[in-house]
Amino acid sequence: MNTLAPTLQSFFTDRLVRQRQASPHTIAAYRDTLKLLLAFAEQHTATTPSDLMVSQLDAPLIGAFLDHLETERGNSIRTRNARLAAIHSLFRYAALRHPEDAAVIQRVLAIPPKRFNRAIVTYLTEPEITALLAAPDQDTWTGRRDHAILAVAVQTGLRASELTSLTIHDAHLGAGAHISCLGKGRKQRITPLTTETTTTLRAWLDERGGRPTDPLFPTRRGTALSRDALERRVATHTRTAARTCPTLREKKVAPHVLRHSAAMRLLNAGVDTTVIALWLGHENVATTQIYVHADLALKERALARTTPMGTAQGRYLPSDKIISFLESL
Repeated sequence: MNTLAPTLQSFFTDRLVRQRQASPHTIAAYRDTLKLLLAFAEQHTATTPSDLMVSQLDAPLIGAFLDHLETERGNSIRTRNARLAAIHSLFRYAALRHPEDAAVIQRVLAIPPKRFNRAIVTYLTEPEITALLAAPDQDTWTGRRDHAILAVAVQTGLRASELTSLTIHDAHLGAGAHISCLGKGRKQRITPLTTETTTTLRAWLDERGGRPTDPLFPTRRGTALSRDALERRVATHTRTAARTCPTLREKKVAPHVLRHSAAMRLLNAGVDTTVIALWLGHENVATTQIYVHADLALKERALARTTPMGTAQGRYLPSDKIISFLESL
């Protein structure tokens, strides 16, 4: 019998947990992908997940599953590719245990990720950041907590999962104030804090109290904020901030947009992209290049440096609106 079930179980317990020491986020993402795949396979093969054979999960079925994710579940191409990466990881492991199904496994591993257009990242300008930080009602406990979260997020560029997993022990507010966190890929990194953010955090910790292992930003019940709760708080304060900063109405602000904003702040301050990559915890410096593409001011400065000798800097502007209209046709 070459059923998939024993291989699937050992893939999680042996490969992911024991050998790779994968993070809880990775395990959860792989788990969700394979639950969706097994449910899809059961519908199309009339076989219960426990009785599914490796050979039944062939390339046509996997391809149909990926199409199902996009067309019926409405998943983005990025999500589709992430699901495929999880399936590839399982099948690479299955290749070692099921040599008799090598042909089926190789055809699944040959399914490529789908290419997609990379949109320019969304980030907040300085006036938008100022309005967002002022949005929480600091006369309330929740407002003071949210103000501290937003201040840390915008200044450090931590991921949502990193923010919600911070403990009191991770905030070092003495000389050389910084935040310490275990980031993506299980990489430990520290991020320095500005004087203003340090003051905000110190005031919050004086009020918050608690043990070193307690969440830095808890709920009213003392538990760590969930990612969904963090997203709701950011969305709520964005709507409030939009009353005084109308440009925020045109942007969908999520915790990751605050991460982008921190990166753009560093870039505009002249910080090298290799340093920004270390700051954000990017595995590959090339990932940081998305911020260079998004910074129009940086490109304008580059354009100004190409101005020929003896000519005034600046862009050509048509002398009349109707000329401008004709040129745009």
